[in-house]
Formats: sequence, structure tokens, C-alpha cells
Amino acid sequence: MDGQFHRRRLMQAALATLAAGAATPALASTTPALVSLARRGLERAGGAVAYRDVVGIADFTAPSKAPRFHLVDLRNGTATSLLVAHGRGSDPAHSGWLRSFSNDVGSAATSQGAYVTGDYYVGKHGRSMRLHGLEGSNSNAEPRAIVVHGAWYVSPKMVAEHGMLGRSEGCFAFDEGDLPQVLARLGPGRLLLAGKF
Repeated sequence: MDGQFHRRRLMQAALATLAAGAATPALASTTPALVSLARRGLERAGGAVAYRDVVGIADFTAPSKAPRFHLVDLRNGTATSLLVAHGRGSDPAHSGWLRSFSNDVGSAATSQGAYVTGDYYVGKHGRSMRLHGLEGSNSNAEPRAIVVHGAWYVSPKMVAEHGMLGRSEGCFAFDEGDLPQVLARLGPGRLLLAGKF
């Protein structure tokens, strides 16, 4: 319990530093906690996840201006942190902070829980990737069309101009420049965790 509490406090401190405008390398001290979280997620997911080399973790404890999506490489124990938007239904006042999760169809909110990444496709946001919810808290991911895609409203420029990102309809929306890396490294058949960790 004490170890878990310490890891959580370490991660929160580093994320707070990032939210205050520090460079991404400040997150390096949280990498062991992210690796541990990724491994626990894989244990819970069991055979639902085919590939166990890279796990995506969206930690919505941080505001949208912080790089709060982590591509955790379990082969070498490193993490790459990127900007990601949350759903407008999770932040109706558009404060930049995710206030609540929802799995309801039509909620336009972010859903928490474990997902397995699905196939690539080309849709209204260009190249994208489907997601399949593994829990009751995100079981409507497919009917809601919750996917990974790029978006114009996610970028360092948006943060610089508005102090926050725009909001999605519940999808995991990335900077269009970061999307190729996310799609290539996460790829189909891998775990994506979303929540407040």
C-alpha cells in the first residue's frame, strides 16, 4: 500500500510539474510507476490483448494542456508522453479538466477503463484506429464510435493560445503530427488504459 501511494504521489508531482509548463523529460521519474500500471493492466486484461510490448495510458488526472497520454514501452522501460483531448461531455464548462466519465451513448464524454486497440481505417478525421472496450465502464466504445484519431484542436499551439486543448466527442484525439507515432507504436491488438491514476 505504501509503495503504491508513493508511486501515485511521484506521478502526480511530475504531472503537476508538466502542467505548470515543464518539459516532457520531467516525466522520466514517473516511468517506473507507468510501467507498473501497464503491467497490472495487462494482467487484468489477460488473453484479450495480443501484443504486450507497448501500452497506452491516458491519465486524465492532469489538465488537457499537459502531455498526459503515455506510450509505455515495456521492452526498455521508457515512456513517451503526448497531448490528448478528452470528451466535451466530460468537461461541459470547457475548463481543460476532465470532470466526469460516461459510457452512455450520446454523452460525448470520455469513458474510463481498459480498451484493446482494433483495426486501422480512414474516416472523417483521416487515418484512425478503432477501440474495443473491455469493461462495463467502456462497453459502448464501438456503438459510440470511440476511436483514436488526429484533430486540429490538439497541438502545442492550441495550448499556447488558449491554455488548453479543444474537446472531442469522447474519442482519444491527438495532435495530427503525433498521430502517426501513436498508430505505429500502439497498433492493433494492444492495451490502452484510460482513467485517473
